[in-house]
Amino acid sequence: MVRTTVKARNLDLSTRLRSQIEHKLHRLDRIAHPDADATVELIVNASHSSEVSHVAEVTLVSNGTVVRSTAAGPSLIAAVDTIVDRLERQVVRARKRRRSLRERQAEEALQPVPASMGGELDEGPDDQPAQPTVVKIKRFDMVPMFEEDAVARMEELGHGFFVFLNAETNGICVVYRRSDGTYGLIEPVVGKPGKGR
Repeated sequence: MVRTTVKARNLDLSTRLRSQIEHKLHRLDRIAHPDADATVELIVNASHSSEVSHVAEVTLVSNGTVVRSTAAGPSLIAAVDTIVDRLERQVVRARKRRRSLRERQAEEALQPVPASMGGELDEGPDDQPAQPTVVKIKRFDMVPMFEEDAVARMEELGHGFFVFLNAETNGICVVYRRSDGTYGLIEPVVGKPGKGR
């Protein structure tokens, strides 16, 4: 059974609301590890429109895998419902990734190690460790999207940031999750040194 911790910001957390949230998260019991922990943070932003004034953020730790999702809605229960749906997908995806990684590692363990890779760490001049190098490059097609779509995609993937091609500016941008549950946008400006914010 998923152990649930509920925290609240800008609202009084009633026993009834806590019980409703815990009940919603029990949907994860069938796919999460028996010793999984979920931390729920509930936030009410009175300054936002009513459709997004209630924010819920859930971090689920299940068998060493951490998945996190944030959603806003007209009520805290609506936001948590959205999150539970996302977390279910994320846990299933993480489980598949782990299985695939284990299979790859098992295959690699059976491969002979070339003599040139024999046991010492590469070092630079004066016995200093070599400089860090890029060992993997990811390339992917950029489909133009709006900021809201990029935030939704980031949450769906369970990442803390997402790089996208902005449909309005046709430039590469990054959306990221801030510690207060809101989102930030990084919009690079080329050729204007000293103008960073």
